[in-house]
Amino acid sequence: MIIREWRARARLSLAHAYPKYFESGVLPELARIPGFLGASLSQRRTGETMEFLVLTRWESIEAIRAFAGADLEKAVVEPAAQAALASFDNHVRHYEVLKDFSAAQR
Repeated sequence: MIIREWRARARLSLAHAYPKYFESGVLPELARIPGFLGASLSQRRTGETMEFLVLTRWESIEAIRAFAGADLEKAVVEPAAQAALASFDNHVRHYEVLKDFSAAQR
């Protein structure tokens, strides 16, 4: 499994907009891509902004390529997402999952 990591920031007054867009716009599109395994959206307040951390899970690099295109490290940020954000990372990071632990495995 591959984790794709991306971060963005929004002004506090618009912090509600990106999670709404993520749930209604991004997730349905990702769900249509073969090899997409899931996603998480986290947030933390950093001064006058809200920072978002998006982690998507993929079966393989080939599955990510179907989403991101040839430049795997370039962030895919649609205009509607850009409108909700003050700034965002232009590049992403990928991590190969070595072991996935869950509370159910205890």
